[in-house]
Amino acid sequence: MRGGNEKATRRARLFRRDMTDAERKLWLVLRDRRLAGHKFVRQEPIGRYFADFCCREKKIIVEADGAQHADSARDARRDAFLTSHGYRVVRFWNHEIMQSLDMVEDTILAALDEDWEGGGR
Repeated sequence: MRGGNEKATRRARLFRRDMTDAERKLWLVLRDRRLAGHKFVRQEPIGRYFADFCCREKKIIVEADGAQHADSARDARRDAFLTSHGYRVVRFWNHEIMQSLDMVEDTILAALDEDWEGGGR
């Protein structure tokens, strides 16, 4: 983490240790430059928020969301903040990751290739 503070570092480590099943499955695709050579990091602190997965080079954030995120005003504020800092946010429901990983990968690749016009949720 670049320039983070100690509290953010501890919190990010906790989030990385306590990943959901969907986050674990998606991380197996994103880690070690496995997705077309793009480098992703987990639980990247950006302002007061933490991105589930972030490709710093392309400024793409990938979020794995459970039911608690349905119609979330907090997520809308968070996405607005991240967008105002130059990031694109791609969100997927956990069940999409668990059941349609190929579609998830294709959508992320399209976002990385800047052909992206939406996708995810």
